[in-house]
Amino acid sequence: MTSVTSDNPSTVSREFPFNTQVAEAPAAVGAVPGRNCAGTRTQSGGAPDAEADADVADAYASAVPPLHPASHSAAARLSSCCHGGVKMAVLAYSLGKREINHYFSIKNAKLLSAVAVLLLVVLHSIARYYSGEDSCGWLLSSGRFLGENVWQPYGCMMHKYKSREAKTCLERKRVAFMGDSRIRQLFYSYVKIINPEVREDGNKHENIHIEDKSLNMDFLWYAEVNNSVKERLITWTESASPKPDVVVMGAATWSIKLNSGSTESLHQYKTNISSIAHVLEKLAQEIEVYWVLQDPVYEEKLSDSRKMITNEQIELYNEAAVDALNSSKRSSPTRVKILGAARQAALETISDSVDGLHLPEGTRDVGAMVLMNSVCNRVLMPVDGSCCQPLPLPSILQKLTACVFLVAAVAFLVLHLLGRSRHHKTKPVADVESGSEKKPVLVTSVTGPKGALQAICKMGLIMVYFYMCDRADLFMKEQKFYTHSTFFIPLIYIFVLGIFYSENSKEAKLLNREQTDEWKGWMQLVILIYHISGASAFIPVYMHVRVLVAAYLFQTGYGHFSFFWLKGDFGLYRVCQVLFRLNFLVIVLCLVMDRPYQFYYFVPLVTFWFVVIYSTLAIWPQITQKKANGSGMWHLGVLMKIACLLLLICCFSYSEVLFENIFSVWPISTLFELQGSIHEWWFRWKLDRFAVIYGILFAFVYLVLQKCQVLSEGKGEALFSNRISNCLLFVSVVSFLTYSIWASSCKNKTECNELHPYISVVQILAFILIRNIPGYIRSLYSSFFAWFGKISLELFICQYHIWLAADTKGILVLVPGNPMLNVIVSTFIFVCVAHEISQITNDLAQVAIPKESPGLLRRILGMAVFLGAVLLLSTHQAGR
Repeated sequence: MTSVTSDNPSTVSREFPFNTQVAEAPAAVGAVPGRNCAGTRTQSGGAPDAEADADVADAYASAVPPLHPASHSAAARLSSCCHGGVKMAVLAYSLGKREINHYFSIKNAKLLSAVAVLLLVVLHSIARYYSGEDSCGWLLSSGRFLGENVWQPYGCMMHKYKSREAKTCLERKRVAFMGDSRIRQLFYSYVKIINPEVREDGNKHENIHIEDKSLNMDFLWYAEVNNSVKERLITWTESASPKPDVVVMGAATWSIKLNSGSTESLHQYKTNISSIAHVLEKLAQEIEVYWVLQDPVYEEKLSDSRKMITNEQIELYNEAAVDALNSSKRSSPTRVKILGAARQAALETISDSVDGLHLPEGTRDVGAMVLMNSVCNRVLMPVDGSCCQPLPLPSILQKLTACVFLVAAVAFLVLHLLGRSRHHKTKPVADVESGSEKKPVLVTSVTGPKGALQAICKMGLIMVYFYMCDRADLFMKEQKFYTHSTFFIPLIYIFVLGIFYSENSKEAKLLNREQTDEWKGWMQLVILIYHISGASAFIPVYMHVRVLVAAYLFQTGYGHFSFFWLKGDFGLYRVCQVLFRLNFLVIVLCLVMDRPYQFYYFVPLVTFWFVVIYSTLAIWPQITQKKANGSGMWHLGVLMKIACLLLLICCFSYSEVLFENIFSVWPISTLFELQGSIHEWWFRWKLDRFAVIYGILFAFVYLVLQKCQVLSEGKGEALFSNRISNCLLFVSVVSFLTYSIWASSCKNKTECNELHPYISVVQILAFILIRNIPGYIRSLYSSFFAWFGKISLELFICQYHIWLAADTKGILVLVPGNPMLNVIVSTFIFVCVAHEISQITNDLAQVAIPKESPGLLRRILGMAVFLGAVLLLSTHQAGR
C-alpha cells in the first residue's frame, strides 16, 4: 500500500542523485565559512572551484601527520593521529562522491538499462524457444521452499486455493486418484482443499468415494502397475461409461517391496508402464492425466519390512516411468503431465516423516496445491496464480491504444524524414506544488509536433516493456515471502546511502522544497521495500507504513493550500497542469494494461483531494494571504471554510450509504469502482480522510506564524527559543516513540485502522518538529532521497507492473535463479524507466496544456470527449 503526492513537471531533476556536486560540509565537522571539511575553498554554492584541486592534493598530503620527536608526549601523538584520520575520512568521502559523479549520470544509466532490456528479452525468448517449457511445466516439475510450508514453483506464482474457489473450479467434475498409500495421502490433501472437515478414515486398501454436492472424488486402490490398471484405463477410453475429467496416478513402492528390489521387477515395471503409455496418451486427448513421480524415503526410519525401498531404487523406477512415457510422446501431440514438484519438496522434508515412507502433511499439501493450480488456474485465472494461465486476449481499448502509438510512430518517422522538425527550448513552467518558476538547468525539450510525437513514441516503447513484463508470458514471476531481513536490511542500505549524499540546503525555511522532496523520497523508498518484501503481513510495519501514506496526503493538503494562499492563482491552467501531471501515466496504463482507474488507488485519491481543496478555496469568497493582510477577519473566514469541509467529511465517513449513492452514479462509478464495487474506494478514502485537513491546518498556522515573524528560520537557527525548542523536541520524541510502541502492539489490522485516522497526525507532526526545530538539521538535506522524491509519482505507479508483477501480487523475475541479482537488475531498470516517464510527462504537459485560454478550452473539450468515449467503451466492455 503506497502513495505519492503530485510533483511539478518542471522541477524533476535531470541528473541522477549521484551526479551532485560536493557540498560545503557542516560546521559540526569543524568547517569554517568558505571552506569545506578538507580545508578546500569553495564557491558560493558550496562546490569546490577549479583551483581547489591543488588544495585538495595538499590537504591529502597534510592529512598524514609527520613523525614526532621522541620527546613529544603520547597524548600529542594520539591527538595528531586522530586529527589526521578525520581529515582523511572527510577527504575520502568528498573524493569518492566526485568519482561517482564523474562516471555515472542518468543518461548513461538509461542507455545501460535499454541495453539490458533488449538482452533480457532476447535471452528469455531463446530460453523459451529451445526449452519448450511453459509455466505449467515449471509448476509441475520444480520449485523451492521460501519458508516453512511455503512453496515457490520455478518461474511462476502458485495461488493458494480456498474451499469456495476449489468448489467453483471443480463443480460438475470428476477427479480420480489411482495408486498406493502415497497417492491416497495426496487424494486426501486434495479433498481437504475443497472440504477441510474431511477425515482420513476407512479401510486403507480399498477404493474411497467422496461426493460433496456437485463434486465427485474417487480414490482407486492400485498398488502396482499391472493389467488391472490397464483394463481400467481401457474402460475409460473405449466404453461409453462416464470417465473422469482428471486422473492422477502413480505407483512403485509395492513393486519394490514385494520383489525385494530385484532387477527383474524393475524391467517388468518398465514393460508395464510402456504397455499403458499409449492408453494414457489416448486418454489425455480428452481429459487431464497426471503421473506422480515417487517421493524419496527416509531410510533410517523405515521398518524392517520396507528396508528394501531405498532412494536408489526409487530413482531407478522414476527414470523407467519417465522414459516410457516420454517415448510415447514422440509420436503423439498430447502429453501425460508428470508431477515431480512434490518429490522435490519431499527431498527437503522427508526427514520429518513418521515412518520414513509417508510424507509429512505440509509436504503432501504442496503436491495437492500444485495439482489444484494446474487444473484450476486456466479456469478461474487468479491474479496471484500465474502458473498455467493462458495469455489474456487484448481488449478493444488495448487494440485502439496500440493503433494510436503505431500512428504516432509512423507520423514521427515521416516528419523526421521530411525534416519538418522545429526545436524550442523549454519555457519555465509553474511549480504545481509551490508555484515558483524553475529554469531548465541541463536539458532542453522539444515542444513542436515532432517533439510531441517523439515523446509519444518513447512512451509507446516503454508501454511495450510494461506489457511484456506483466501481460505477456515472457518474463517469470515469483510470489512474495516476508522475513524481517528482507525488509530491514534494504532499509539500512538506503538510509546509509541517503546520509552519504547529504548536502547543504539552499533554504532554511520549515518544510522547504528540498526537504519535502527528501521526505517524499525516503518514504517512497520505504514503501517500495515494504511492497516487494511482502511486509504487510507484519502488523507493526503495516501500521507505520499507514502513517507514511497519511504523510503523503498531509503534504498534498499542505502544498496545495500553501500555493493557493500565497499565490491566489485559481486559474484553469494551474488546475489542468496538476490533473495532467497526476493522471497522464495512470490513464495510459489503464488503456495498455486493461485495468480500471481505481486499481491505481492513490492517484484517484490525490486527484480527488486536489479537486476538493481547489473547490473549497476557489468558491466565494476567495481568501488569500494578500486579502487577509488587510483584515484579520479573513483568517476566520478561512477557518470557517476548513470547518465546513471537515463537517462534510464527517458526514460522508459516518454514512456509507450516502457515500455509495454519490459514487455509484455513472460516470463517476466507472472511475471509482473496482470489480463492480465501490467498497475499495470507500476503504481507501475513509482510512486517511483527515490527513489532508491536518495538512491544510498546519500550513495555515505555519504561514500565519511566519507572517507574524514568530519563527526564526535563518541558517543554523533554532525554530524557537532554546526553552521552547527543547520542550517541543522532548514532547515530539515522546509522541513519536509512543505511537511506535502502540503500533508495535497492534494485534488486529481492523481495530488499529479504526484509530489510525485520528492519531496518525501525532507521528507526522512529531517528525516535522524533530526534523525542523534544530537549525543545523533543517539546513541539511539528502540529495539522494530528494532525487527519488521528485519522481515519487512515477515510482509508485510503475512498480505495479515492471518491478512487482501480477498487479503487485508477486515479484518480476528478470534474472532467474539469483534473487539478489534479480532485484538489483529489475530495480535499476525500474528507476530509469520511472525517470524517463517523468520527463515524457513534463514534455507532453507543455504541449497538452497551453497557457492561452482559447487553446486550453479546446484541449479541455477534446480531452472530455476522449475520456467520455473511453468510459463508454470500458462500461460496454465490463457489461459483456
